[in-house]
Parts: sequence; structure tokens; C-alpha cells
Amino acid sequence: MLFSFRCDVLYKKNNMLRYKKYGAKLSNPIINIAKRIRFFQMKYLAVLNVVGLTPRLIGKHTPNIERFFKSSWSSSLIEPFPAVTCTSQSTMLTGLDPSEHGIVGNGWYFKDLAEVGFWKQSNGLVEGAKVWEVLKEVDPKFTCAKIFWWYNMYSSADYSVTPRPHYPADGRKIFDIYTYPEVMGNQLKSSLGNFPFMNFWGPKAGIESSEWIAQSAKQIFENYSPNLNLVYLPHLDYCLQKFAHDSQDVSKELEAIDKVVGDLINFYKSNNVDVMIVSEYGLNEVDTVVHPNRILRENGFVKVRKSLSWELLDCGACDAFAVSDHQICHIYVKNKIDIPRIIELFEKEGNQKRVLHGDQLREYGLNHKRSGDIVLMANSNAWYSYYYWLDDKRAPDFARCIDIHRKPGYDPVELFFDPAIKFPMMKILWKLLKKKLGFRVYMDFIPLTPDLVRGSHGAPSETGENRPLVISDIESINPVEKSIPMKSIYSLIKKYFD
Repeated sequence: MLFSFRCDVLYKKNNMLRYKKYGAKLSNPIINIAKRIRFFQMKYLAVLNVVGLTPRLIGKHTPNIERFFKSSWSSSLIEPFPAVTCTSQSTMLTGLDPSEHGIVGNGWYFKDLAEVGFWKQSNGLVEGAKVWEVLKEVDPKFTCAKIFWWYNMYSSADYSVTPRPHYPADGRKIFDIYTYPEVMGNQLKSSLGNFPFMNFWGPKAGIESSEWIAQSAKQIFENYSPNLNLVYLPHLDYCLQKFAHDSQDVSKELEAIDKVVGDLINFYKSNNVDVMIVSEYGLNEVDTVVHPNRILRENGFVKVRKSLSWELLDCGACDAFAVSDHQICHIYVKNKIDIPRIIELFEKEGNQKRVLHGDQLREYGLNHKRSGDIVLMANSNAWYSYYYWLDDKRAPDFARCIDIHRKPGYDPVELFFDPAIKFPMMKILWKLLKKKLGFRVYMDFIPLTPDLVRGSHGAPSETGENRPLVISDIESINPVEKSIPMKSIYSLIKKYFD
């Protein structure tokens, strides 16, 4: 009874002890015994997903990360294929290959709907048990917070935060977040303000979104004290697709994310939370874009539907079409007899590292029903566009907008303002004003110039310096090996709580 009373008094708000904060003030030996029992019973871990972080980026522009790196153990991570956000995260959290968890990219062709779907959010798409579900079976009191990691809606995690706009019937898009429990969203917005959606993706993507996510992670821990804290920090992903690694622009952005990471490390350490830094992939510098759908269309495989003054990819009518995702491309073929011809087409094209089919997909852990019949892996200096039109005048209206769900592929050109627009911010502000006044507005400020893109990912990294990595000072889970599969992150988290 004494122990229970003492815990309630000490941590009525957060339901856990802060040993460093209160330890010096407590001299009662019985209280100290209770504190030690609590210490050995409860464990807390923060996994900071610093997207795009690789050994080559750790240095003078990242003093906080470098300090943690030098005082800890680290291993490079062998990425799954494809090395993209949704696949990498699902691999880390299930300990399975894409052929088992089913996340074969950031999007794929939903054959029963005859539609391409990118950036879906239901956790039900991820097959296999997640690490927190396995840990809950051992300890029903175990809790997990999933903060902006993907597939976060209807997850079994105890606390979830993810971007989720509202779409009223009049065509508007109102930025917001989805949280579980719902009241948590109101708490976060009340103290932090609205999530800066404009800085999460698009030409204005910047450090503000990662800062907001970091602050929300701190508040969630203070209010709910989850045992496992999964925190997504996407900032480097933006600049490394826009600029060369050694540019001054990247140096400034490294300093910005380092400040956020350093603050989080200090926060968690001061609250007796252990820290692990992970990254999803390394980005390759690119100078070549390949248009698989244009190649297929020129050879009679792609079919388009005339829609007003533009063309739409008609997936269900195509004999073959491509779903492009950074440096990977799934090609779905209607008549299997065409597969050898299509393979030959892309082998001759010359910018592919591999053209995978059949047993080769099994070799790369990608033999899943959602995968294409053929999968292209780009050379390290190349990436794949989703473009299927042969004349920019026939490009669909959404091609010039930020429209991640309607485009039948990933479009990194959304990170750029159209260079032809002299005063882009004035144009945006004018259009936003018209939207506020209730007018329908066409937000067409994205260019159709893929040559602007400077970085991409998806193909496995060729050097250790450009591979993602895991860094931690938790010696009990040190894998010793200098290079481990990304799916081992699942085992390290599980081992920590065993």
C-alpha cells in the first residue's frame, strides 16, 4: 500500500517515476526501495527514425548526432528491396521481408479495383505481427506510441499520430492529423498549434514539420509514458532529393535536423528513456530519369483514356503499365506471353541495374501477389517517373499539383516550384485567398521538369558510407556485427524489452 501511494504522489500525471529528477530529494529508504523495484520492472525506449541519415552525413554539421555516434555502437543496415519508406518501416516493425509483410513499395496496383494506390494509411495492409503486438502478449501492460510512422490508422498501437486531411464535398482539402485516442489530437494542437502540413511535403517542405513531430513526441511521453516510442523525423529526405550531398543547402539542413535530434536525445535521457537512432535508406545522387510508361506506350502496351483535354492512365485496359516509386518500378502485365518482350525492352534501355522476374523476385524478397510481374531496379544515378503522356499538353491536371493520391506513381518533382513562375509565393497566397473566399482553385505550381531532381533511393546502397544505420548506447542489444539486415531492428527492440 505504501508503494502504491508513493507512486501516485510522485507521478500522478505520467504514471511513472523520474528517477533523476526526484532521486536527490528522496532519502526515505522505503521509498528508495520502491523506486528501485520500479526501475527494474519498467523499460522505456525511443526509436528515432532520422530518414536518410548515413555515415557520410555525420560530421561537423551534426555535432549532437556525432557525439551520440562516437559514444555508442553502430551497425549499417542492409535495406530491403525496395528501400522506400513504407517498405523499410514495415520491415523494421515486423522483422519480415516484403514478400511476407506485403508492403512492396509506397504504393502498388490494386488489381481488384484496377487502380494504383499510394500512401494508403490502414495498418491492416501490413501482414504479420508488429513488434509491439508481440511484446503485449508477454506483458499486457506494455504500451507503444507510433508518431508519424506510416500505416498508423487503425493500428493496435496505444497512441497514434499521423497526417490526415479532411475532404469536404465542395472539393476543399483541410489539413489536419488523425490521432488515437482522439482526445490526444486536441491536446497536441492546443499546445503546439496545428501541424505544419505545408512544411511536411511540397516545395515548402522543411524543418518545421520534424520540429512539430519531435515536440509532439515529448508531450505524448510526458502525458502517457509509453514504453516504446517510435518517432519519425523526415527532414533530410526533402533536401537530399533536391540538392547534392555536398552542397551548402544540405549542410544547413543537417544542422537543423541535428538540433532536433539532439534535443530529443537530451529529453529522453533525462527521463531515463534509452535511445536508438535508425534510418530507412541512403539517398543516391541522380542525373538521369527514366520514363517506363512512355517506353511501354511507345511499344503499344499502355492505354490511356481521353478525359476532357488531358489523358488518364487506364490501368485496367493496359496490356502492361508501370508503377514507378523512386528507383524501383513494378510492371504489371496482362498477358504473360508479353513478359519476355517487355524484359528485352528494358534490358536494352540501359539505365537498369536489374530487370527482375520470377525466381529473381524471390531472391530479393519481393515475391508477393502485390508485386509487379516484372520489377525494375534503377542504376544508382537514375530514377523512374510515372509520366505516361507523350505531349505535356496532354498531361492530366493533377500532374502540375501536389496530389500524392491521384498520381499513379511517386512524384519527387512535387518538391519544386515551377521555375517558369516568377513569383511563386505571391501566386500561392493569391490562390489561397481565393480558396478562403470559397472559390474553386487550381493549385498548379508544380513543374513537369523531372531533371530538377538530384537524389533518389530504392535500389540497395552500393557502399557502406551511403547505407542507413542503427546507432545506440544500449550495450545489452549490441549486435556486434558491423552490418545487419534492416529486419533485425525488430529483434533488437524485442530483445531490449525481453
